[in-house]
Amino acid sequence: MTLSQLPLPFLLPNSETFNSFYVGDNQLLFDSLQSLLAEKGFKAFYMWSASAAGRTHLLHASCQNKLASYIPLKKNNFLVPDILQGLDNYDLVCLDDIDAIAGHRDWEEAIFDLFNRLTEKNISKLLITASAPPKQIAFGLPDLVSRLTWGQVYQLKELSDDDKLKALQLRAKLSGFELSTEVGLFLLKRVNRDMRTLFSLLEKFEVATLAQQRKLTIPFIKNILDL
Repeated sequence: MTLSQLPLPFLLPNSETFNSFYVGDNQLLFDSLQSLLAEKGFKAFYMWSASAAGRTHLLHASCQNKLASYIPLKKNNFLVPDILQGLDNYDLVCLDDIDAIAGHRDWEEAIFDLFNRLTEKNISKLLITASAPPKQIAFGLPDLVSRLTWGQVYQLKELSDDDKLKALQLRAKLSGFELSTEVGLFLLKRVNRDMRTLFSLLEKFEVATLAQQRKLTIPFIKNILDL
């Protein structure tokens, strides 16, 4: 993803693609999202989940090879609602963590207006993520809540520990190294098990294995993490 495709310089990680996303119990959501992206005209897709369950990963994956705008609304202290102007000319608009602007009237009105413009122009897809369904978020603008339920609404289910292991092994394989079941289980027992933390550690291990030309073993992990 090049910077010219984004309204602000938010670089999207190349590692977060559809191929690197471990689906687990989310096959229906995964298939529905890909089908929606292939359709013509305006479509809205809202997914909610616990933190670090993979919803941002799916937004990043959706942006690949498209004229896309990805806006992390948790950074709203550094942004202004005017950033939403002109987005009706994009193929895809992604609003990550919309609950972060709940109660901010200027943002709520700007997103409501964006919905209307996207609907009228009928070109873009709109992907939205949050930590809860629309009606459970403390928005001050009832019309915005109504708009957020227009399209498809899905819960992104967290991975089981078995699936987390498989997700780590998939990411390791795509990165060119092997994560054995023994090593993966050791890792899941010793560190924070949210996927953001686990993938961050995996990147650290990848660098270490390449630098030291060693296989990823439990003693090696203990050395890296000072366990």
